[in-house]
Amino acid sequence: MRDEQTGLSISLVSELLTADQLLRSRLAKVLPKGMELSHFSVLNHLAHINAERSPAQLAKIFHVTRGAMTNTLTKLEIAGHIHIRPDWDDARRKMVAISSAGRNARDTAINQLVPVIADLFEELGNERLKSILPTLRELRQKLDADG
Repeated sequence: MRDEQTGLSISLVSELLTADQLLRSRLAKVLPKGMELSHFSVLNHLAHINAERSPAQLAKIFHVTRGAMTNTLTKLEIAGHIHIRPDWDDARRKMVAISSAGRNARDTAINQLVPVIADLFEELGNERLKSILPTLRELRQKLDADG
């Protein structure tokens, strides 16, 4: 039984990694010029929570190093998509908020991503997608808790 579980586990990981790579590639092709998936992810998160976050908090949320997040935030700030200000309570920290230009860029990206995603998953059907989501969510939460 152990060999079967190992084989299943390796197959699952292989499928997830390949699907992740293929999905990222397909989505990156339709993002607005100059926008990377990491940029979209940060903008989408900030728009969704409608609140400020520190670079350290964002790095933790996205499971990246602080250096990687700083690089993403620098590019977003140069593009005018975010505002970075000092934390009024702790001058050593900064706070990040989405700008109106960032909201517009995020909305444009969503408008370009939705048709690709809809076409991609249309064949699977809503019921199959609904049945897959709980398992994928549980796997993500388990990986996050173990990380």
